Amino acid sequence: QVHLVESGGGLVQPGGSLRLSCTASINFFRMGWYRQAPGKQRELVATLTRAGNTNYADSVKGRFTISRDNAKNTVYLQMNSLKAEDTAVYYCNAAEGSLLYWGQGTQVTVSS
Repeated sequence: QVHLVESGGGLVQPGGSLRLSCTASINFFRMGWYRQAPGKQRELVATLTRAGNTNYADSVKGRFTISRDNAKNTVYLQMNSLKAEDTAVYYCNAAEGSLLYWGQGTQVTVSS
């Protein structure tokens, strides 16, 4: 059975930083993060393949960095210069072929 365990969300002031972590029970081809703000659709934040290919949403380029530790089956999202509009539930996503898995979500709130 596949599990994705997320951690690292919380409340931070604008301009602050947070790091999210997601550990999977197996090593996936692609892991990443999506987010969903209230009243909005879930959107891509960043993904990273086993080979190191990244994809970022334009809104987070230059502020967020995705990385992974393949030995630990863990993906990280370092979020810097956070803005109020980054407030959302962040979901870990893992993909292998046609298989797609989601974490339970972790709340990130950016507010003064």
